[in-house]
Amino acid sequence: MKWTLLAVVLGFLMDLCFGDPRWLYHPVCLIGNLIAFLEKILRKIFPKTDKGELAAGTVEVILVCLLSGGIPFLMLHILYGISVWAGFALETFWCYQLLATKSLKTESMKVYDRLKNGTLDEARYAVSMIVGRDTQSLTEEGVTKAAVETVAENASDGVIAPMLYMAIGGVWLMFLYKGINTMDSMLGYKNDKYLYFGRFAAKLDDVVNFIPARIGGCLMVVSAGIAQLAEKCNTKDKTNSHYSIGNAWKIFKSDRKKHSSPNAAQTESACAGALKVALSGDNYYFGKLVHKPQIGEAIRPLEAGDIGRSNILLYITAFLMVIIVLLIRLIIMLAVR
Repeated sequence: MKWTLLAVVLGFLMDLCFGDPRWLYHPVCLIGNLIAFLEKILRKIFPKTDKGELAAGTVEVILVCLLSGGIPFLMLHILYGISVWAGFALETFWCYQLLATKSLKTESMKVYDRLKNGTLDEARYAVSMIVGRDTQSLTEEGVTKAAVETVAENASDGVIAPMLYMAIGGVWLMFLYKGINTMDSMLGYKNDKYLYFGRFAAKLDDVVNFIPARIGGCLMVVSAGIAQLAEKCNTKDKTNSHYSIGNAWKIFKSDRKKHSSPNAAQTESACAGALKVALSGDNYYFGKLVHKPQIGEAIRPLEAGDIGRSNILLYITAFLMVIIVLLIRLIIMLAVR
């Protein structure tokens, strides 16, 4: 749709200004409720065997994709037919709701605030709101690492990927992506309950995030250079910086495949290199120790301030992605003339 270009810019600016108010019901909650509802029904219909659960999970993916992408497409098509301004307003509003730039910053900085002005238990609780790992025994460094990793990894699926799909197909494709991504978050576990039921959802999420994750990693490397230059311009010490574009590129190249997911370590490796710290490593999930390789090199120790620095990288990366989105939309507009 020809108004998509303006909708994504305004939606992004609205996200930076307002974030996700708790009083405003989020469309991803609707998608999550749909996923949970369909899971209950499909588990009753299909046999409780490996093949049965795999088939049930596949049907779930198909239904969620049809509904999460199809309903917004039809609603926008009808609304644009009634009033261009009404359609544009809804498209802009949905774009705003489906981006997570400010909410990532807001929630991660709550962790920083508790580390600096509260107790370790309060910081553990704050970080438990944004990570899936067990947090009750994390050290201060472990809490900081969890928050930084969340910002780095979610830069891709919370900002970069939604913008990319919005640029390509409009907000309905953005919704379709969110449906797939939410299914992976809810069903894509490698445990007894979801090993087969969530397999197709997890694999499809790997596919749709393949390109966005690599774009995000490259943009975060560039962001490291911008942040490094800005920090040097604003401090008296011109030799030392908390950021390094050279190390960001080095770690991105060497460590971006150090994850069971083909996409998760793309932005995380760039962020670790940019901040000159080590991320990832072993963690407990649902009481079980999960071994993960270290990402990055501990040139300096992690500190609470790195949560804020990771958000600076996030914001620069997001602004760079807006430029790419504008270019994509302009190319599409010129191609269809």
